[in-house]
Amino acid sequence: MEENDQTPPSEEMQSLTVTPPASSSSNPTTPQLLSLEERFQLVRSVGEECIQEDELRNLLEKKPLPICYDGFEPSGRMHIAQGVMKTINVNKLTKAGCKMKIWIADWFAQLNNKMGGDLKKIKTVGEYLIEIWKAVGMDIDGDKVEFLWSSDEINSRAHEYWPLVMDIARRNKLPRIMRCVQIMGRSEQDELTAAQIFYPCMQCADIFFLKADICQLGMDQRKVNVLAREYCDDIKRKNKPIILSHHMLPGLQQGQEKMSKSDPSSSIFMEDEEVEVKTKIKKAYCPPQIVEGNPCLEYIKHIVFPWFNKFKVERNPENGGEKIYESFEELVSDYESGGLHPGDLKPALAKALNMILQPVRDHFSKDPKAKDLLKRVKNRRNFLLLSDHFPVVNHRWKSPRFSLEKSLPPFLFYLGFYDRKPQASLEEERKCQSLARGLHWHWSSVSVNPIALRLRIDHIKNVQERKALPYQVDMRARIRGNKGY
Repeated sequence: MEENDQTPPSEEMQSLTVTPPASSSSNPTTPQLLSLEERFQLVRSVGEECIQEDELRNLLEKKPLPICYDGFEPSGRMHIAQGVMKTINVNKLTKAGCKMKIWIADWFAQLNNKMGGDLKKIKTVGEYLIEIWKAVGMDIDGDKVEFLWSSDEINSRAHEYWPLVMDIARRNKLPRIMRCVQIMGRSEQDELTAAQIFYPCMQCADIFFLKADICQLGMDQRKVNVLAREYCDDIKRKNKPIILSHHMLPGLQQGQEKMSKSDPSSSIFMEDEEVEVKTKIKKAYCPPQIVEGNPCLEYIKHIVFPWFNKFKVERNPENGGEKIYESFEELVSDYESGGLHPGDLKPALAKALNMILQPVRDHFSKDPKAKDLLKRVKNRRNFLLLSDHFPVVNHRWKSPRFSLEKSLPPFLFYLGFYDRKPQASLEEERKCQSLARGLHWHWSSVSVNPIALRLRIDHIKNVQERKALPYQVDMRARIRGNKGY
């Protein structure tokens, strides 16, 4: 077949914009209620970075109903940044007169081997996450917010989607695509499937497929959004998607650049109980008088202040008494001077977060549909298939006795065994029982015959104690079937 590098994409791909509806009456907060500058400032406040601001201002001036795009993989639990921060951002954008398209990337989650690649389970998780956004207060009345399932949309318009994906893939070299793999939570050094290498081309195509004017994703998705703008240069397209990248909340422990679903202690999750939130915040890294790299202050700045427009600290009179901070700058000044101590800040932060999360807890305890979704997701979300991380583990582990592998992030261990009676000594069993008192256990079946036991080690104090884990242990009475607590 003759090559032609200048072959343009089909006409459907040419426009980033769509004709606005004749009436915007379904959106009660129309742009006419705000000035152009107010709309610009509201939209701009969503992003830590904007590429480019002049393009954003021009878009808001000329288009009454710009289309914003955000997407997510249904992959398990929802942390507070995905739940509350996204709600805050979506409500700001719709208030400024934007139409929000939220792309539920179920096919992408399958490509990325989330939920073991089971599309049915992925869809269940997607429905659960939408239910959380409704409960926490995302303004989805009318047609301001539209949830679109990637599998449904791509199948119904395959003749538009796949030529676009192929055109993007054809115009980019493999090293350029590999630089985008961090959008999947992977690195360039990871061993990737062919499907995962294709993933960035598909996500880039989503932007044009949805006719998005603004890409409103996290800073970790920046590279693929820049790829979309470069693609516009390649095909000589004038109107480029504007990149509005929101801030990434760090993990709660020292040195964690972002929250991790695989480490529960690093994040507040949307369905965490009140006591869990208090415990996690109490253990969070919060050095006195130090603002930079302080995750507790990050939570206050990006969640509490946007939600309440204030931060209330309750103290005994001898410790300074009650104080309400009206701005983050005022709080920072007090904290740096030592006027506000972590011992007073942490309980106030936990209380504020619990106030935000309480409607979600109420919704999932009272609404029958939500309660059923939560039950179905809970049955799946705590079980991580060992094969996700060790594809050849079933061929490697031959012993009927337990094997211990140190792998993945710190404090994550896996035990694997065949379902036969292991011959472990009484001393080994006692060691395991003693160590298990401070651990939280999860287990699930993996593949055909082997079973994997997942240990999440939250309470091991030091390396020496970790090394005390027995290499071979007896769990005869505790491992039967597919259980977990």
